[in-house]
Amino acid sequence: MTDPAAATWHRLADTSVLLDGFHALKHALRFGAEVPLAVTTDREAALALATELAPDVRDTLDALLTEVPEDTYRSFVPRPHPTAVAALAVRPAREANLQKLAHTPRSTPVVVLDNPRNLGNAGAVIRLAAGFGVTGVVTTGTLDPWHPTVVRAGAGLHYATAVERLTVEELPPGPVFALDPEGDDIRALKLPDDAVLAFGSERSGLSAELRARTDHLVSLPMRTQVSSYNLATSVAMTLYHWSTAAPL
Repeated sequence: MTDPAAATWHRLADTSVLLDGFHALKHALRFGAEVPLAVTTDREAALALATELAPDVRDTLDALLTEVPEDTYRSFVPRPHPTAVAALAVRPAREANLQKLAHTPRSTPVVVLDNPRNLGNAGAVIRLAAGFGVTGVVTTGTLDPWHPTVVRAGAGLHYATAVERLTVEELPPGPVFALDPEGDDIRALKLPDDAVLAFGSERSGLSAELRARTDHLVSLPMRTQVSSYNLATSVAMTLYHWSTAAPL
């Protein structure tokens, strides 16, 4: 006999967002994600973790979690998460995200990753952006910002900010401040709340299209002979600089 949870999972998987691990599910629920199915190999352990780390969603998880055999759980995920929890969530409507990104006046920046290459870096940036309360994260190029690896690295915090892939021509309104080693020292600038903060790819920097759209080139302080920062580190430094003049 087919496990009902397995049948439901396979029916929904192709059109849903995979929340891989307890923390991704916790964050998604906190920020209003619609989760039709969540599974674990050990309900008692998962609920104990919720009691310790996320009591605000403990009752929701109690009603939502279905215990499944380990083999069934393993068939749902690319690799088992240490918490042995996985869920499927409904992706936010693209139109709603586009409206959030385009809405003005804007009180927090939009982060743009210009043709990023590393899925883990993209997820780390989304997690940072959610922590700083930015309006959204936009990627250009071929990387899917809702790829399961990005969602895993973002700890489910895609639901805390607007995440979409756009072309450079479709970027939200606002002055574009792009990070570049030849730009003005960020320490001498005040980043406006409606800024579009653009970061080039890990390999080749800013694209010609994004550079042409840029209003201000900005550089981060860096010791001589150090070639670059990690992408997520650059975003963190830039958002921290913005936040010092814009209370969270």
